[in-house]
Amino acid sequence: MALDPEVLKKLQIFMAAAILIAGGRAAYVVYERHEAALDRTPKQETALKADYYVTPKKLYPYDLKSARQLMEQPVWVKVGYQITYYPYDAARKKTDFAHEAGTLLPLQKLAIEDVVTGVSAQAPGVKQVLAVFSLEGKSYAVPIGAEKDGEFKIRSDDMFFVQDPHELYRHWPAEVWQKVDAHEVQAGMSELQCSFAIGLGIPEGSGDYGSRTLHYANGGKPLVISFEDDKAVEIKAGA
Repeated sequence: MALDPEVLKKLQIFMAAAILIAGGRAAYVVYERHEAALDRTPKQETALKADYYVTPKKLYPYDLKSARQLMEQPVWVKVGYQITYYPYDAARKKTDFAHEAGTLLPLQKLAIEDVVTGVSAQAPGVKQVLAVFSLEGKSYAVPIGAEKDGEFKIRSDDMFFVQDPHELYRHWPAEVWQKVDAHEVQAGMSELQCSFAIGLGIPEGSGDYGSRTLHYANGGKPLVISFEDDKAVEIKAGA
């Protein structure tokens, strides 16, 4: 029996509406799941990822002339409390390797005045490549590489920033930079931020970067810092 045209028309309208409603419901479910996934993303992740996009400039020095690019701008020490420097006699162009003058501080700002070579009694067959700088009116030299048989190996790119770290990492909060500049640490700081403040740490046992315990010499004031999700969660005095 043929359906009444009016009934058929109403049935078609009902089926079309049902399809639209079902499609809308499916779309809303997908949207809800997408929003839930976003809510599960850690808020801190975006801030931490900003560090990954920082690419400090490098000079790639390969001889004395190219190493003297260090004189064209200030430099900042990358690895604090690890690099020994020595008294330097500018008039005689001689480094006193027999007497250590100290170690460079974390992020210490230096003006390199010259790049020279010198021979240490401990390694008479090798010429040390040295960056000369001044502190409180006295001249010092810090080894940045070596030269043997005309071949240079210079590691200044691993030792110094040639751009202001405050600009490179300007996305860090002001309170973090205040701690870094004061060579202090606080809960919530990342491994990188702590290394900028108090130098490199030595891992205790196993653990991935950002989720481990590190021992810091901290220039004679040792600290032990435990990290979780790249945040300092426990800071205590070391032995």
